[in-house]
Amino acid sequence: MLSIFDGHRSLDRRQLLSIGGLGLAGLSLPSLLKAAGTSPAHVTGKSVVFLFQQGGPSQFETFDPKVDAPQAIRTVTDTVQTSLPGIHFGEHMSQLAKIAHKFTVVRSYQTNNGGHNIQPIVGPDSLNTNIGVHYSRVVGTTEPRSGMPTNAVIYPAAVSEDVPGPQARGNLSSTGSYGASYAPFVPGKDGQLQKDMKLNLPRERFFGDRRQLLAKLDRLKRQVDADGQVGTLDELQQQAYEVLLGGGVAQALDLSQEDNRVVERYDTARYARNKNQWNRVSRGRSGYYTANASSIGKLLLLARRLCQAGCGFVTIHASYAGVWDMHADGNNLTMREGMDAIGYSYDHAVAAFIEDLERLGLTDEILLITSGEMGRTPRINKNGGRDHWSRLAPLLLCGGGTRPGQVVGQSDRQGGEPITNRLTPANLISTIMNTVFDVGELRLVPSVPDDVMKLANEKPINLA
Repeated sequence: MLSIFDGHRSLDRRQLLSIGGLGLAGLSLPSLLKAAGTSPAHVTGKSVVFLFQQGGPSQFETFDPKVDAPQAIRTVTDTVQTSLPGIHFGEHMSQLAKIAHKFTVVRSYQTNNGGHNIQPIVGPDSLNTNIGVHYSRVVGTTEPRSGMPTNAVIYPAAVSEDVPGPQARGNLSSTGSYGASYAPFVPGKDGQLQKDMKLNLPRERFFGDRRQLLAKLDRLKRQVDADGQVGTLDELQQQAYEVLLGGGVAQALDLSQEDNRVVERYDTARYARNKNQWNRVSRGRSGYYTANASSIGKLLLLARRLCQAGCGFVTIHASYAGVWDMHADGNNLTMREGMDAIGYSYDHAVAAFIEDLERLGLTDEILLITSGEMGRTPRINKNGGRDHWSRLAPLLLCGGGTRPGQVVGQSDRQGGEPITNRLTPANLISTIMNTVFDVGELRLVPSVPDDVMKLANEKPINLA
């Protein structure tokens, strides 16, 4: 393991030599030193960002409002006209409504899951393995030219120290039968980064004063250079050292190259209301709604930077213990309150991401997916909330070579069942596999696990 200290302890030879092993979430020396060059024929070079809305977002108040349904069912908020003729979204999706022609919503997505868990990221449809782990098993755990891990899971703690730690209801880092060496890269407190590289930082790692972090990396590099220790390493160890300190990992931490206007466009802190506004429910008293609203934009910007540095699959878990769960009980807000608490920030952050990809010419290179583990009941409960629902859930996809401006499938009048083009997590995962891989070429690679081919061979969503 490599440990970086805050100037109170020197780097000894044993620590330096350990760089050769690295162990940084699978950052193994062999994968670091693979010959750089063009991607193999079976790898498209595209990336996936999966924004996981744990708790179960409502289809009614997001992308499939039902204003003509009976009163006990109909959408509880107002609606807004989108840029697509005849298509409306819930009022909290107003920024996305203006650019609906740039992405796709699915109104016939059925998760077949009505419980709190981390499906489909990890579940039966992913063979109980993080989807990105299947990707890393094929391409390797690190991108050879930058040293960036190819699969990452990021929580709000990755962008702020003023929020609770990871709160996913399940192990998003599950590697299934592949083994721990394929575990995703998890920046932020309690993540694999802190286990493998101790960075004593007094402020936010990514959006605070990053000069201290960069200064530590620079000081370590200058100290090693001055001691002449690098010259005593063999060539492979020296290459590994140079990748770690000068490559994509350090670059991904440095936002000083970002235009301040870009950072401001992503910032969702303005939507984080004082947690006391929601303190009548336990999630409000815990600050979960405020933390979610303040961090989601930063997480999406971090995800974009990771992809640019060579990460092929990024899972964003922004939903503390399931803040999209809006039962209107002692733990959860009503539908209207819950959408006020986190709907506006989601809308702002996702719209900023989509527009940023377009600005950078990355729309075809990165596939964005946003969804949860389930949807919400058609019938509003007696307290003004909606309960768990397995037969219909909202799904948004953008980029990755898909054709924008589509509304795929149709739900019934009550918003509870698909009546055309029923799609499931198996179709969604196959879509992901067919985005990052050329499946025809993949079949010709003898080392590809059967599990990967099983996922890829399901029918993908038709987004052409």
